[in-house]
Amino acid sequence: MKASLRLVFIIFLLIAIASMSCKIAVHKVFSSRSTQYGISSLRLQGNEINKTLIRYAEIDIGKEKTKKDIEYLLQGSSGGGRNRSSYDNHRREVEFWSSTRGIHVSLRSPNPYKQLLEFRRILRGWFRNKMFESDDVMRGLVSQAKRPVDKHYGFENFDRKYDSCAVVGNSGILLKTEYGDMMDNHEFVVRLKNARTRGYENYVGSKTSISFINSNLLHLCSTRETCSCHPYGEMVPIVMYICQAIHLMDYIVCNSTHKAPLLTTNARFDVLCSRIAKYYSLKLFTEKTRKSPQEWAPSHDGSLFHYSSGMQAVMLALGICDKVSIFGFGKSVTAKHHYHTNQTSELPLHDYEAEYAFYRDLVENPEVIPFLVNKFKVPRVVMYH
Repeated sequence: MKASLRLVFIIFLLIAIASMSCKIAVHKVFSSRSTQYGISSLRLQGNEINKTLIRYAEIDIGKEKTKKDIEYLLQGSSGGGRNRSSYDNHRREVEFWSSTRGIHVSLRSPNPYKQLLEFRRILRGWFRNKMFESDDVMRGLVSQAKRPVDKHYGFENFDRKYDSCAVVGNSGILLKTEYGDMMDNHEFVVRLKNARTRGYENYVGSKTSISFINSNLLHLCSTRETCSCHPYGEMVPIVMYICQAIHLMDYIVCNSTHKAPLLTTNARFDVLCSRIAKYYSLKLFTEKTRKSPQEWAPSHDGSLFHYSSGMQAVMLALGICDKVSIFGFGKSVTAKHHYHTNQTSELPLHDYEAEYAFYRDLVENPEVIPFLVNKFKVPRVVMYH
């Protein structure tokens, strides 16, 4: 009798262990699939954690420094001392110098006084626009970015979106495929920075509708006499986002010489991109480390953290295209960081892994992306690997 009871107890214990193991296995599979398809495990625990991440994503750690820098640039003081901003008509030069702010910029210009005044006017508007308004910032991209480009090319139907757009990244993984013809078959092709196409046509195509850059690149161009920042030819428009407020002076200097449109993104659009990139970085950080969001900033250079040019180019395409195809975003241990250079490492300024999670959600689960889907319908997105 005792032996039979022991046998029943052992069988019951084995069943319980098997059941528990099955539950653990199912949980692991579900968690891995959640990560694979961009569904945050934090989200699965409840909305409160996700709301916390969103609140932290809304905080601009570098806001006060930016505000002080802009206030200095708007002062209009001249002369010596620890801070000065001045122009020299004889030398055709505009100079900003501050030992306290760590700013020293000297730019040559055909009409320095006029452009100094124009710089301050544009800077005031740019600073006012650094307010977050999600309802219309994406819808405004058609009029702000697409319309001037269409006028330049002589296109009609300025207010309609492009049927299809290809955003071509610069990852070395492009050399493992031959998507060139597929890219060129899109109505509109966005290329990043100054990536070369000659010699790589089979892999990256040859058609370029706009070049999307950051203002650091334009700053390097503006120091030259002709402001020769035309990676795809003088007639290809350039769209850029402003990394530093002082780069608006580069924009003014170069805009007077460019034959094709030289456009800057709206500062509210920049804030939107920044918050989305930071949200995904926060989410990835808390999931991986199980630390609190407060500990994210020290490990990501919080005040310097920024989205990549590729991420904002994709965001731009979402606002002006009915279908978006993404090429050359991703990495491989056997591929270079950029297909056209020997760069092998990523910039610590960006959280590329977090941005890849954002792209996966664009493809699989656009409805979970914060800040974006309130009154904006995400178009169809396809990502080619």
